[in-house]
Amino acid sequence: MKLKEWMNRSLPAIVERMAGTADCPAPANTEKSFNLAGQKAVHSVVDDFLGILFPGCHGAGPMPESQLEDFYDVQLRSITARLVEQADNAFRYQCVVDKCKDCSDCRARAEEAVVYLMEKLPEIRAVLQRDIQAAYDGDPAAKSLMEIVLSYPCLQAIAIHRVAHPLYEKNVPLIPRIMSELAHSRTGIDIHPGARIGPGFFIDHGTGVVIGETCVIGENVKIYQGVTLGALSFPKDEHGNPIKGIKRHPEVRNNATIYAGATILGGETIVGEGAVIGGNVWLTHSVPAGAKVYNRQPKPEIKVD
Repeated sequence: MKLKEWMNRSLPAIVERMAGTADCPAPANTEKSFNLAGQKAVHSVVDDFLGILFPGCHGAGPMPESQLEDFYDVQLRSITARLVEQADNAFRYQCVVDKCKDCSDCRARAEEAVVYLMEKLPEIRAVLQRDIQAAYDGDPAAKSLMEIVLSYPCLQAIAIHRVAHPLYEKNVPLIPRIMSELAHSRTGIDIHPGARIGPGFFIDHGTGVVIGETCVIGENVKIYQGVTLGALSFPKDEHGNPIKGIKRHPEVRNNATIYAGATILGGETIVGEGAVIGGNVWLTHSVPAGAKVYNRQPKPEIKVD
């Protein structure tokens, strides 16, 4: 059978079957169902946030200082309007999923969440200044603050997290996770939007870092590539389903340093203030302030033919 003949004969049945599966709960986002913002629409908002937080750095070229206030005004109005629409539809989607019968107005919740984020932007920018300085102070290879802003993947991941986290705090469905996974795909750094991270945070190199939803990280913490701050286990209810909403991930207190490849697990695990966790350490219990935790030095076997 020639391809054109097969397409005319068989494709209509496949099209009909595919259209029927669009009514399944997960894969379809159509006007008939939820009309959610697509991935690219949320990504566009994220990129506009980066443009506002680092004007002239994440766009095509420098921003004339005389145009800065107008730029902020236009961009903030645009972002606010678009993000409210996206959050409104996300709340409506969640209402359908949860079979909500008596909830507050989705539009009002969306507006409240977006206003909450927008009012935090000056604070977020101030915190990011501390993150930039921490990266400069913590990396001997850094030649300038602008090098960090323009090229360091850790700053992009942290900046996106600091935008996504306030939306997570206001229980906005879907959108914070889309934002965080955009950062993950771009940088190799996986920070759940629920993680609480203090200022002066630096991830050196960054690739392969995982920071879980209920992680709490204090001020001036430095971690290296391949670090996992994860869950030790997933408690289940009487029906065998994972229990959600409980603390599963560790706490890292102020001024701690965690070296490459370390794995720290568990909701009750605390890395004390100023502690140093060596490379490739596997840690499932708390360590006190000022502790230094290392694996025993391996003894390599060297053979010479």
